[in-house]
Amino acid sequence: MNSSAKSPQQIEKEKISDLRFPEEEVLKSIEAIQRRKLDLDRAASLGNIEHGKLRIIFEDSEGLKQVETTLWGVTDKRIILKQGNLIPIHRIHEVKI
Repeated sequence: MNSSAKSPQQIEKEKISDLRFPEEEVLKSIEAIQRRKLDLDRAASLGNIEHGKLRIIFEDSEGLKQVETTLWGVTDKRIILKQGNLIPIHRIHEVKI
C-alpha cells in the first residue's frame, strides 16, 4: 500500500454490503497481487482454525476502508466474511493477521 495514502476509515462489517466496488485492480504489481493471495489463503486457514480476527484494508468507490473481522472463506474473486459479507479481492490493499 502506498505509505503516503491517508489512513483508512474504520467500518463495521455489517456496512460492507452497502459499499460499491469499482472493477479496477488496486495493486500495481504482479508481486503484490501474489503476496495478497498468499496472505488471504493464510488468513482463511487461521480464521477457520482459530477464528481469529484480522484487519483488511480495502478500497471502495469512495476511498480506503478497513474492517476487523474473521475471514470465513476465499473464492477466486471474493473473500467471505462473517454474516456472508463479501469484498472483491481486486479491491483489497492489505491483510494484517
